[in-house]
Amino acid sequence: MKHLSGVDSAFLHLESPEMPMHIGSLNVLDLPDGYSGDFYEDTKAHIMQRMHLAEVFTRKLALMPLDLSNPVWVEDEDIDLDYHIRHVSLPKPGTNRQLQQYVARLHSSLLDRSRPLWEFFVIDGLKSGQVALYSKVHHAGIDGQAGVAVAKAIFDLEASGRVVRPPRPRARRNQYQLGIAELLGAAVRNTLHQTVGLVKSLPVIASSAKSALLPAKDANGKRDWSMPKDFKIFAPRTSLNVAITNQRTFAGRTVPLAEVKQIAKALGVSLNDVVMATTAGALRTYLKNNNELPDKPLCAAVPVSLRQEGDDTSNNQVSMVTMSLATDVKDPFERIQKIRESSANTKLMVGRFKAAIPMDFPLPAAPWLMSALASLFSRSRLANVMPPLANLVISNVAGIPVQLYFAGAKVVSYYPVSIPAHSMALNVTVQSYNGRLDYGLIACRRALPDVNELADDLLAEHRTLLELARARTPAAELITAAKSVPTPAKTQQLEAPAPKPSPAKTVRAKPVPSKVTARKSAKRATAVAA
Repeated sequence: MKHLSGVDSAFLHLESPEMPMHIGSLNVLDLPDGYSGDFYEDTKAHIMQRMHLAEVFTRKLALMPLDLSNPVWVEDEDIDLDYHIRHVSLPKPGTNRQLQQYVARLHSSLLDRSRPLWEFFVIDGLKSGQVALYSKVHHAGIDGQAGVAVAKAIFDLEASGRVVRPPRPRARRNQYQLGIAELLGAAVRNTLHQTVGLVKSLPVIASSAKSALLPAKDANGKRDWSMPKDFKIFAPRTSLNVAITNQRTFAGRTVPLAEVKQIAKALGVSLNDVVMATTAGALRTYLKNNNELPDKPLCAAVPVSLRQEGDDTSNNQVSMVTMSLATDVKDPFERIQKIRESSANTKLMVGRFKAAIPMDFPLPAAPWLMSALASLFSRSRLANVMPPLANLVISNVAGIPVQLYFAGAKVVSYYPVSIPAHSMALNVTVQSYNGRLDYGLIACRRALPDVNELADDLLAEHRTLLELARARTPAAELITAAKSVPTPAKTQQLEAPAPKPSPAKTVRAKPVPSKVTARKSAKRATAVAA
């Protein structure tokens, strides 16, 4: 058995029917030329051969008696692949919008805790002739970076796949669940282990917390105890900051990674700053068109990975910080520069606090205590009246830079599907993949029914930043950058009409030195959903 850490168990105990705590992804796949097989059966055979490469596929929860302590992971000796891997056919015409709506519906349902906490769906009937693979895994057993490690287990670098050694045979216990005495003994041992570990780390935590809380010294050796001018505890309230339901809506959009890098280089910011600025600009446009743009800047909750390089364990090593999106600034260039400053301050704070954040800690009776508090918060609808700490969640997950294949099919897209929460009804997660940057927008349908409008605003903001970057880039660099951007045929696989231009959303391009370059790059400026 394997114990859940304090962070892992929190994702279990905070879960409710309105707030499922699983993360997922949507992949669109190109089948091999002339393929005439059953891809659903091929998927089952493929996963069966790879399940031992990632423990998330083979372990399930064993609950403690009376919920006196956190559950433990145990090996499941009887996995029903027909339950975990399912087949869905979209009705005609099989559009991209239908695919996204079905993914939103699948993402709204809870995982069965009596089984390993994962499900795969093979979705066919797409108008394009492709198939889609939607997967979801509970966040208690995996975070964004650990998800990339799982992807490496099931995906290949070549269509022919690779030889995978079968698992070593193990003796079967033929036991569905552990006995009460065994579970209670495990709970006591884990609590003692957590307590000892926390006590041993207290000096390091205290030292790190002290240095993090003390302001830095100036040139004269004095500390500035005044609060930063832009420091705010709460974010302004918007229609996104409400108690959510279990209904979901989803939209996926893609922009070429080369264009994002071009923007970052020309404007002197990081790639993550571009993601934040693109989302901020889209939110500003969306809220302004709905006459609800606050005077104060929106604030994003940003997950921060605390995982050490090379650590591929399937657990959570993550914390959360907040940063300003500068949505009160009209000028896109000034806005992204303010976001760069806010991001730099956030990185500095994380670096100072990182060692002071424990990933595992004892909390007796955590299951019923945390679950009761989460249920009380949900049922009382306190999120509708409490000032929000942040307006939405924005997460940027480092992806895989090479072409992948799944069961012989070419992986075209890699859209993340994450978790909206009470008081933050929208989650925007971004993942890079093989020259693409795939945005996944998942939201509570009642709070944000028109998520596709916001997603189109996101594409318009990307074009705005790209035009701004090209206006600041020499002509020679523009030609080189245009050659490196993949053509729409390489990134667009499902039909998705470009958003119709409107005066409120379209920014006219500034003239660039080369008209030929402008005409070529304009065709590439609009990234679409997969």
